[in-house]
Amino acid sequence: MLTLSLFRHAKSSWDDPDLKDFNRPLAPRGEAAAPRMGAFMAEHDVQPELILCSPAVRTRQTLDLVLPYLKSDPRVVYQDGFYLAPASQLLARVRKIEAKVRHVMIVGHDPGMHGLSIELAGCGAPKLMQALAAKFPTAGLAVLDFDVDEWGKVGPGLGQLRMFMMPKRLPD
Repeated sequence: MLTLSLFRHAKSSWDDPDLKDFNRPLAPRGEAAAPRMGAFMAEHDVQPELILCSPAVRTRQTLDLVLPYLKSDPRVVYQDGFYLAPASQLLARVRKIEAKVRHVMIVGHDPGMHGLSIELAGCGAPKLMQALAAKFPTAGLAVLDFDVDEWGKVGPGLGQLRMFMMPKRLPD
C-alpha cells in the first residue's frame, strides 16, 4: 500500500501589494494554523518519508512550521515545477517516485491540490468525500491510500480518502 498526503500551504499574507505572488509570506493566521496541523499530523501518524514542496515562500514557511512535529525524518525536495502546478503535473511527478518510498507528502497550492485530491479519491467516508469536494482550504490536509505497489500505478479514482482535515475543524 502507498500513501499520498496532500497539504496545501497555510494562509498567506496580501499586506504588500508590490510583492510578487511567489514571494508572499504566511499571514499571522497561517503562522498559527501550520503548527496546529503539524501537531495533528503527529497525533494521527502522518509520517511521510519524502516531501515534495513548491519553492514558493509560503509553502516553505508552512513546511518549516510542520517539520518539527513529524516523528519521521523525511527527505525534502523543493520542486521548481510545483509552484501553482496543475493536478496533471503533480500526478506526473508522483508517478515517478521510486517504489521503496511508501508515504509521500506534497506541499503545494490550489487549484492543483484540490484537483488532484478529487481526481484520485475514488472512495472514502461520505462526509469526508463531501467536504473534500466542496473546498480544499489553506492548511488543508488530505491523506489518500492506494492499494498498489508502485507509484506509476497511482491513478484517477484509485485512492481511498482516509483523512481530510482543516485548521477550523481542529479542537482549540
